[in-house]
Amino acid sequence: MVKVCGMTRMEDVKLCVDLGVDLLGFIFHPRSPRNADPDFVASVKTGKVTKVGVFVDQTADEVIEIMDRCGLHAAQLHGGQDSVYCWKIGPDRVIRVFWPDTYGSPGALVRDLEDYAEVCGHFLLDAGTKGQGGTGKSINLKILQDIEIQTPWFLAGGLGPDNVRQALAVNPSGLDFNSGVESAPGIKDPAKLREVFRILAEME
Repeated sequence: MVKVCGMTRMEDVKLCVDLGVDLLGFIFHPRSPRNADPDFVASVKTGKVTKVGVFVDQTADEVIEIMDRCGLHAAQLHGGQDSVYCWKIGPDRVIRVFWPDTYGSPGALVRDLEDYAEVCGHFLLDAGTKGQGGTGKSINLKILQDIEIQTPWFLAGGLGPDNVRQALAVNPSGLDFNSGVESAPGIKDPAKLREVFRILAEME
């Protein structure tokens, strides 16, 4: 699975769809330079492509309201939301974010993932320590090399043409691209996107 996050322009949406993206991410966080206008997100009709909302501070009721208004299929949760919150959104609609760099050991990370397995359809493992992502930092892949994650999961964190091959080496279920395929925050770089999809097709 390939997800491209931080979408703010229709031309970028169209290019991603043409290239064969599986999921598109739209950030609903006012402090993010990639914060998306709900009217724009609602206007995006992608056919079979899954629309994902990225949320940090909102209540579960606010998330559900935005999902209904914008036609979102899933909610990516970056705010450390608990299992009750995830149940309210609907486990099959939740992509819960974890930050491996904040854990003292791979075992500690695995225990947290197992605790959330029943309330999340997918996990997303991101670089850094918290927040909405898109920092450009790369994740430390060493912590992921010797663990087995049962729930489908995305790898994120500064992914782009230069490091996509290394990312695939830890066998994620999907890759999440954002800052690594941009020319500026919220502005996708067509050349970088095309190169990423070329590499992925080459490695299939």
